[in-house]
Amino acid sequence: MCSASPQPQSRQWLLDSGLKRLELLFRAILYQPAEPILIADDDRCCRDASSSAGKLLGLPRNRIIGHRIDDFLEPGFRPQIERLWPAFLQKGEQRGTLRISGAGGIVRDVEYAAKVDVLPSRHLLELSDKPRKQSGAAAAGEDPAWVHDYAIYLFAADGQIVDWYSGAERIYGYQAKEIVGQPVSCLYSSNDTGSVQWHEELKKAAAQGHFGNERWQKKKDGPQFWANVLTLALRSEHGELQGYANVVRDFSKRHAAVEGSRRNVIPISERLQKTSDAGVVSGEFDQIIEANGAFLQLAGYSREDLAAGRLYWPDLTPAEYSHRDELAYEEALLHGACLPYEKEYVCKDGTRVSVLVTLAVLNLSPLHWITIIHPLTEDEEMARVANDTGSDNFEEIVGRSVAMKRVLKLADTVAPTEATVLILGETGTGKELIARAIHRLSPRKNFPCITLNCAAIPTGLLESELFGYEKGAFTGALSQKIGRFELAHRGTLFLDEVGDIPLDLQPKLLRALQEKAFERLGGTKTIPIDVRLVAATNRDLTQMMGHKLFRSDLYYRLKVFPITIPPLRDRPEDIPALAEYFMRKYGREMNRQVESIPADTMRALVNWPWPGNVRELENFIERSVILSQGRELRAPLAEFRADAVNAAGSTLADMERDYIVKVLRETGGVVSSAAIHLGVPRTTLNALMQKLGISRKDME
Repeated sequence: MCSASPQPQSRQWLLDSGLKRLELLFRAILYQPAEPILIADDDRCCRDASSSAGKLLGLPRNRIIGHRIDDFLEPGFRPQIERLWPAFLQKGEQRGTLRISGAGGIVRDVEYAAKVDVLPSRHLLELSDKPRKQSGAAAAGEDPAWVHDYAIYLFAADGQIVDWYSGAERIYGYQAKEIVGQPVSCLYSSNDTGSVQWHEELKKAAAQGHFGNERWQKKKDGPQFWANVLTLALRSEHGELQGYANVVRDFSKRHAAVEGSRRNVIPISERLQKTSDAGVVSGEFDQIIEANGAFLQLAGYSREDLAAGRLYWPDLTPAEYSHRDELAYEEALLHGACLPYEKEYVCKDGTRVSVLVTLAVLNLSPLHWITIIHPLTEDEEMARVANDTGSDNFEEIVGRSVAMKRVLKLADTVAPTEATVLILGETGTGKELIARAIHRLSPRKNFPCITLNCAAIPTGLLESELFGYEKGAFTGALSQKIGRFELAHRGTLFLDEVGDIPLDLQPKLLRALQEKAFERLGGTKTIPIDVRLVAATNRDLTQMMGHKLFRSDLYYRLKVFPITIPPLRDRPEDIPALAEYFMRKYGREMNRQVESIPADTMRALVNWPWPGNVRELENFIERSVILSQGRELRAPLAEFRADAVNAAGSTLADMERDYIVKVLRETGGVVSSAAIHLGVPRTTLNALMQKLGISRKDME
């Protein structure tokens, strides 16, 4: 990692604008915890509240935020808070009891634990209205199990820590003066095999906007703790990467039990009735922005109720499901979406309905979510099977790693809906297979699934391929042509490499999706369409938006339900099954009796990073079958050694030059665009090009 200090302007941007973005991230994390949480400033004014705090106080969040804590206390208790608060600010931590005056004037005593300055002048109050026995740890001065803390800090694009707040001091043990200026990698455990991949994680955060993970980290004096880490990429208004924000929580106490807890608390139904209509709800924090007719009918509300604000999202969930919701939300923060889980909703008339729920977090700053709800019949509840992989639904897809199980379960969940799906992943990960599976599992399965690779069609012809044209629309248009949208009517349209659609064509695509109608090229007649769209790309659409290469309104129209397919290097446990599948496949095609893969060959396959993912592995196995004469696979492992030697023989300057040339080619040789992509000033990039001997010929 570079040891040079971050540029002064980037550091100042992080301390100013970065802090504001960090507060938005913190608000998103605080939204769902099962325990009520308030964030207050020095004057006891509430700056934020969790949904559970709203339930405790009997008020929606927007009627808590902006009011003083005193306003929610029993009047006779208010003089006590006047004495307690200054002592808390001075000491930094405090535990005790507040006398709350809730909805209807009901007074009750509530335990609280307060921690100062999780962010500058932002103090955490965690509440509990349940009587609890004092544990030995609590009696000894340690926090009880229901109390949490948050380590929050900022670091520059080169990895140097720029700002460090009080929660980070409490969790890690470092004072700000000790850690600011140090590389963030010093917090990673030396025993954590994943710590060497933190550069890769930062790349993912930069590409996706944020990235979540759980891993071992270490404190100042060496002890390790299991950390839940959320990383937010911070960009200027021009899309330039300035640095990152981290919010870290100590999950050590629940690390050992969390997987078993999820298995027991969040059962998965064996199969859904594909004929049932799925409810779709989207919102920001606790406010519902949109809900489809299927959900309104399920919950017993009308469109007028939604418009009038009578449908309040937290009120739909019974209190006993708050822990399930918290686990699902944590999962969605880390992975973008949670696995489906069962719960109940309270309908308008007070009755309850059993549902299977999948939550996806579309944006963290500010929080924007979407939930897909499948009603469950009694038969489906009886048939639920925990940890079902849905393998019968995905015959073409090989891989049963945890990461692939998540992808398959999300595809199985979204397939029966009409929601647009955006499939993200590197080249060769199998995006088209997932798209075809979604169509095959959808109510549209008896109608066509039309595929268009947007990168394979010349720019000038893409519009006519999508929308068709009338006879005489242009020179050479000797007859009418039907476009892909019309061919996919009542079925599914799969747009592969959607990031390659030219900027000037994107508004017409957006209009067709929003209005469900279009005109052929050269025509005047508006043609209605009924199409379910699935899109895929290996490009960073968020970064393209910052570079003004992809429209933000089209991006959010496509990203209704995102599914990210992990690269093969992140799921090596799938490699043996894939290798054997391809060996049998090409053995049959070539009439070769290749039946086994030697152990040393399999070890080499598992250890290779496969930059070309499953496609590269498939091609390698096909080549190996061609070379095999007996019953054992004869793989050309020398190719791995040659590639490794070439990589090892490259100098840092060579790798830097290759990467800059790659970015210049991707941006069409436009130096200013490449500079934005690389996160450096244009003048710096020009100087690097001159130093490394990069010319126009290298960009061809």
